[in-house]
Amino acid sequence: MTRVSWSEIDTLFLDAGGTLISMDFERIARELAALGRPCAAPALARAEAGVRPMVSRMIQSGGSTEGRDTFSYYMERALERVLTIDAASCRALVDELVPRIRVPGRSLELWSAVLPGVPDALARLASAGVQLVVVSNADGTVEEGLTRVGLRTHLHTVIDSHVVGFEKPDPRIFAAAFERAGSDPRRTVHVGDIYAADVVGARAAGLPVVLLDPHGDWGAVDCEVARDVPEVAERLLAARARS
Repeated sequence: MTRVSWSEIDTLFLDAGGTLISMDFERIARELAALGRPCAAPALARAEAGVRPMVSRMIQSGGSTEGRDTFSYYMERALERVLTIDAASCRALVDELVPRIRVPGRSLELWSAVLPGVPDALARLASAGVQLVVVSNADGTVEEGLTRVGLRTHLHTVIDSHVVGFEKPDPRIFAAAFERAGSDPRRTVHVGDIYAADVVGARAAGLPVVLLDPHGDWGAVDCEVARDVPEVAERLLAARARS
């Protein structure tokens, strides 16, 4: 497994969804209740994290993180974990749910909950002189969404796959980030939550990478792992303090 040389890092590339922000699980819970399938938001959040390895395998077989089929698969696998219903009923429920929570071209309306500890972690990193760059597969609205939730002020720039024309794991999205940020690949690490997009993509671009795994769902992987962005910040800031 490749370890990150934290003392040499001065730039973080950061995924957005699942890394800085999450889906609005309270909203999803309300919509499920309206459809007659009540479910607690924390249970949904836990289930979503747990199915990321399954979604990653789908992407590796040729899916896109931004495709409707991928999102429906994502929700179906998560709901299977929290609702006692058969597979056919789950598929039918997802068919009703998805149009209520995911408006094409407006993903910022769903991916709108800031993950715990993220604002403070970003503020500490920025104050320490670490350059922060979002590199996200999105639909053209990620920068607006990050502005709405108050995170954009900590960031040097935002790279949205819809805007630049390439999505992870295509290394060209990382090349666009390097060009925009003027950062050195030898002093940059990428942080994200989906192996097939973030780890595969970052490595193709020659970058070390940290996979976020808040509950230990990924098992043994061949890259560095952290629970969340605050833990990444602690590693980087501690290394800078020692050097």
